[in-house]
Amino acid sequence: MIRVGVSTGMFKWALDRVRRSVDDLKPRFPQLGHWLAGEDQPTLKQLEAFAAATHTPFGYFFLPRPPAERVPIPDFRTIRGEAIGRPSPDLLDTIHICQQRQEWYREYARVTGERTFPLVGSAKPTDDAVRVAARMRDALAFNLDERRQMPTWTDALRRFIEQADNLGILVMVNSVVGSNNRRKLDPAEFRGFALCDSLAPLVFVNGADTKAGRMFTLAHEMAHLWLGESALTDVEPRSRPTNAVEKWCNGVAAELLVPLAVFRQEYNPDAALRDELHRLARRFKVSTLVVLRRVHDAGGLTRERFWREYDAELQRLGNRPPPSGGDFYLTTAARVSKRFARAVVASTWEGRSSFTEAFHLLGCKKMSTFRQLGQSLGVKD
Repeated sequence: MIRVGVSTGMFKWALDRVRRSVDDLKPRFPQLGHWLAGEDQPTLKQLEAFAAATHTPFGYFFLPRPPAERVPIPDFRTIRGEAIGRPSPDLLDTIHICQQRQEWYREYARVTGERTFPLVGSAKPTDDAVRVAARMRDALAFNLDERRQMPTWTDALRRFIEQADNLGILVMVNSVVGSNNRRKLDPAEFRGFALCDSLAPLVFVNGADTKAGRMFTLAHEMAHLWLGESALTDVEPRSRPTNAVEKWCNGVAAELLVPLAVFRQEYNPDAALRDELHRLARRFKVSTLVVLRRVHDAGGLTRERFWREYDAELQRLGNRPPPSGGDFYLTTAARVSKRFARAVVASTWEGRSSFTEAFHLLGCKKMSTFRQLGQSLGVKD
């Protein structure tokens, strides 16, 4: 039986990059300990299986030393002010999937004669955040009174995504890598990213995050598009980045969701904080975490108390049981963006794209699923 020579360091590196231990994979690969010790080598079939289990490109195992993997877009993530090191395979694969979709849509938009997105790069970090947020609200048709009439802020989030989609932004919300439900994304590693392009501006939002986090991430990443920048971030309503660009984008996001001038008129500093959080969350259709951020911005909370209240509220929200079930076609459309899904289905029925390509881009496996997805989006064969 032919064995494949692989450096012992490559096995350790592959385990480290997926944050798995020898014990985790030993039931599937009983000889793993011997491979790591250099006492044995895998067969070609065993190595292919190990590469798949660790989400490692097969060819990497033939390198003399591990490659330096880097995020292909500007990385603004930090822990205690320090840049984060090695990206996970889940993050890298998610970015690459979105880049492939963006490349497809860019060509589709060019062929079909879509106009470029004029707002990409229309702002600068030195611009006043309040004025930029106002321009963004106008472009998105982001009406505060309309939001006030919505039943819940979950509906407001869905509407927010729809408004961005209508404007021409591909908004992809997913909690897993592609359509692989066994590869769940970690919001502690990243919350979202923006891929800037004048024909196919794209925002990815980590669906494993809270709904509160998703709304703020979407607003923050759109601010990056207005700057004309791609970016990978881990911001949340309470964060105070040291990077000037991230600080500006956070300010724009907060102002877009809850204009401070309007908030000051609504906020009652004499009322109980808990009552105000829930009242104002219903008023602006945002989470109580975003409201807490604005109470602090309005001078209603010291920084120390803001952090205490934020952690307590985060824990309270985190204790809620996650919703179960869901419509498959709505979930698929949310994962790839409705705008993108409609374009792929239409292009396929028109004969410009192959079914093989469409299934790959949308994560479909059956023709019946593809046809039903198109019908749910208003695109018929």
